[in-house]
Amino acid sequence: MKLWAISDLHVGYSENRRIVEQLAAQPGDWLVLGGDLGESVDDLRFVLETLGPRFGRLVWVPGNHELWTLPKTDMPRGEAKYLQLVELCREYEVLTPEDPYETFDDGTERYLIAPLFTLYDYSFCPPGMTVAQALDWALEAGLQCTDEHLLFPDPYPSRAAWCAARCAYSEARLSAALQAHRGPSVLIDHFPLLQQLAVLPAVPRFCIWCGTTRTRDWHRRFRAAAVIFGHLHIPQQRVVDAVRFTEVSLGYPRQWSRAPARVRLRQILPILPILPAESGPHLP
Repeated sequence: MKLWAISDLHVGYSENRRIVEQLAAQPGDWLVLGGDLGESVDDLRFVLETLGPRFGRLVWVPGNHELWTLPKTDMPRGEAKYLQLVELCREYEVLTPEDPYETFDDGTERYLIAPLFTLYDYSFCPPGMTVAQALDWALEAGLQCTDEHLLFPDPYPSRAAWCAARCAYSEARLSAALQAHRGPSVLIDHFPLLQQLAVLPAVPRFCIWCGTTRTRDWHRRFRAAAVIFGHLHIPQQRVVDAVRFTEVSLGYPRQWSRAPARVRLRQILPILPILPAESGPHLP
């Protein structure tokens, strides 16, 4: 049995919907859906209905796009939007960050599968900056994430406060689960857990919307054998502290159409050797 992963499907694009429709079935295997599947309940439902019958189990974590509240719609905001998506996943028996963690046996080891939702808090910035200073620093480079207009933190006072609450919640759950499960884990988050992974050569200061330093030691503390993430639209694999980090995004059509080889699922378990062509640049 294998564990596969893909993220950032962005099925609002018709080209990406066709990619999802063409993904080959892997009966009995598990598939991680690493966030940014789309921007509405209908987008998520399309992915679950299309891919659910092709795999033995789906695992989902939210990206920032899924949490958007689009203008002139009756979409809920903030946590209410997130919980609406969780309930939809449960209709299809999809594992979410709100469900008990499950184990996956790849034939050699039993892994705790831990879907997470941590968000970001602007701390991937030069040391000593406040949130306001980090936002100004990004704006100096002409960058402002659409989240600032569409991703509402309700009922929290800010996205940073929501991030802090989500990290505390996840830390407590992981600590408890790993007391019962003595083996390794697979951590799954839309956002990279390490600041040194949030490298975007074309828009380097966009990193402030890419994660939180609160998670910098989670791969060690929580016995990760593998960490799955997306968000960057730069598929790659890295080994940090003997832990495999894999960015599994598809991305926008203009991105994957230039590199058709990236249009595929990524095998996470059993762990395979890293090929030279798969190891992304930019990590010291």
